[in-house]
Amino acid sequence: MAFFGVFALVPLAGVVYFSFSSWNGMGPIQWAGLKNWVAVFSDTRTLNAMWLSLVVIVVTWLIQAPISLLLGVFMAGKQRYRAAMSVIYFLPLLFSSAAIGIGFKAMVDPNFGLLSAIGFGWLKQDFLGAHMALGTVMFVIAWTFIPFHSLLYQAGVRQIPETIYEAAVIDGASPWSLFWHITLPQLKYTIVTSSTLMLVGALTYFDLFYVITQGGPGNATRILPLDMYLTGFRAFDMGKASAISVIIVVVGLTLSLSLNKVSGAQRMESQMEGV
Repeated sequence: MAFFGVFALVPLAGVVYFSFSSWNGMGPIQWAGLKNWVAVFSDTRTLNAMWLSLVVIVVTWLIQAPISLLLGVFMAGKQRYRAAMSVIYFLPLLFSSAAIGIGFKAMVDPNFGLLSAIGFGWLKQDFLGAHMALGTVMFVIAWTFIPFHSLLYQAGVRQIPETIYEAAVIDGASPWSLFWHITLPQLKYTIVTSSTLMLVGALTYFDLFYVITQGGPGNATRILPLDMYLTGFRAFDMGKASAISVIIVVVGLTLSLSLNKVSGAQRMESQMEGV
């Protein structure tokens, strides 16, 4: 608790204080009242950043959740070829986000990128243009983090007692029935944990967006964390940047607590009762 208080609660209290202050990061700190909050909710650029963050949260979850679940179930099998493929799926986790961002940016560059050099017409598109940049970064996000969530599902599936499957097979259950009526219900809390990490994590993405697009072109990929950084360290408006960071914290906590409340995961009841 002391560690959490020093490194989480105290800095958070400082950010809340700065959100009501006027400070350029170097000069004296002056009390500003609600000025920063009024500026945040009246700035079209910040409002657009909120909308883009919402799009990223929803779309990346819709992409990652089903693919991670299916890959995790597949990887949980005991066949050797599945173990070998699991190693391949795991590779993106070995690279840093900055390295992944630099690699993909070099790949999709419309003038000198690898995709343009291949020669196929549809690969010569400007994937970092105004209409495709956000989708491109969301694809990179999915490619980067699906292996992690697949690993969670793989571990969850391997915790399910085989006797349940054996009894169902004896009763004539099909592979689809096994997945729908046994695997999915037993993975309930794994799904909750994975989804919480996906949703809250999507709210705090910064490095991939900064490395690949830096919020551009224009403000097409300027999501909320990037808007906070650019406001504070490029525009030197620490008060407004602190207000944006408080919004990120509040939304993240709300998402996490709401998901646990709706799913009933906070009760922590055992799923193995009667087995």
